[in-house]
Amino acid sequence: MPSSAPTFAELLADCTRSAIHLEMRDQYGISDESGAFSTWQSTGQRDTDPESENWAPWVDLISSAIARGVAVRRARIVSEPVTDYIRWEHAGTVVNVAAGEQVRWLTRRRASDIALPGNDFWLFDDRLIRWNHFTGDGAWAGEEFSDDPAVTKLCADAFEAVWARAVPHEQYEIH
Repeated sequence: MPSSAPTFAELLADCTRSAIHLEMRDQYGISDESGAFSTWQSTGQRDTDPESENWAPWVDLISSAIARGVAVRRARIVSEPVTDYIRWEHAGTVVNVAAGEQVRWLTRRRASDIALPGNDFWLFDDRLIRWNHFTGDGAWAGEEFSDDPAVTKLCADAFEAVWARAVPHEQYEIH
């Protein structure tokens, strides 16, 4: 592991096969998203333009990985009825899909018997985990890395179990 943490873009650029992301919170309080979320709450309008200033960097990053043959998959475990934040996130997922991500949704009730890690994560090429830590109210609290084979296996197995049960974005209906 390098002495300074690699950026997400660097981690994705080093990928050759897969980047998987498991999200398990019903509410995130990411400061960069607060304005867009507030706008959506008051107007119902969500930026879904892949070329917008907000989305273009992400779309470019994911599209480049996909073009290199990296499979990028995201699974979200959500409670139902969903929170406003999940409604907002669902409304914007069309851009993730347009960029080449595969996205699936799993209701929390259907995840009860899956052994899940304690935090959201990205797993790159089944070898390196980037844990995403959040505070109780959903604010970003930093990242942590692990390349422990037992932990990467736990995360890969958890993700695949979720993925097998989850509903593709195009079929998931908000309740």
